Amino acid sequence: MPKLKTHKGAKKRFHISGTGKVLRTKGPKSHFRRRKAKRMKRLLGGKVGIESKPMAKGIKQSLVGSSR
Repeated sequence: MPKLKTHKGAKKRFHISGTGKVLRTKGPKSHFRRRKAKRMKRLLGGKVGIESKPMAKGIKQSLVGSSR
């Protein structure tokens, strides 16, 4: 059976934590940064876990090539 390829778009947007959670970066931080308040940019800076189990499972499957 051939190797599974990593979905490159998913690889750029998501990563898997040490405990196995799928993490994503928060939304519109990289666009129009000069207009945004410092507080807003700080709040958008962190990572957030994916809450939906089926969605997280699908993302993990598309990351199969890079995470293992």
